[in-house]
Amino acid sequence: MTLLEPYNLPFAGALALMLGVFVIQLLGFLDIDFDLDEGGDGAISAGPVDGLLTLLGLGRIPFTIWLIVFLLSFAAIGVSIQELSDSLIGAPLYPWLAALFAGAGALPVTGVLARPLGRIVPQDETTAVSTASLVGRRAVITDGVSRSGSPARARVKDIHGQPHHVMVEPHEADSEFHAGDEILLVRRDGNTFYATALAERRLSPMTK
Repeated sequence: MTLLEPYNLPFAGALALMLGVFVIQLLGFLDIDFDLDEGGDGAISAGPVDGLLTLLGLGRIPFTIWLIVFLLSFAAIGVSIQELSDSLIGAPLYPWLAALFAGAGALPVTGVLARPLGRIVPQDETTAVSTASLVGRRAVITDGVSRSGSPARARVKDIHGQPHHVMVEPHEADSEFHAGDEILLVRRDGNTFYATALAERRLSPMTK
């Protein structure tokens, strides 16, 4: 059996798509994040849907990585099903039927593989929390100068320790933040956060 046989075309297509996504991602031309928090307050919180997505591995790793793992699992399982069918009944299954079985098997397999990958693949964002929950947390300006009407990029960690990158303006109109400044996110308006400076004060040692 070869991958280019008609009964294996769904799996050959999945491999071709996987390679395309992988190459584009590798070259840095694609930056897709599967962000269930889009819109902030409408984020999915703990519940049956959130539990299902977690079980499937969505949110543990960036969506493009999840898609690559799923397509690879789908192709591998599909070809194996066709080979098994050919050895048992003397002929492969219809392509759509094999694809149905392969898709059903690839989802849990991808969820299992996403767990260890989530510990080694860096993420800028996590779907575990609502974007609005970042208000009240400390952040650090990573690049640029943040002024009123001109936000700069900042990094903030959520309650789970996962990093997010957000755009920040000063809460006070006459303030500005520079790269390396530590700030406190005090409110959010759309996709922009507003912050105040966090000046770390060190008490001088008491003299006798």
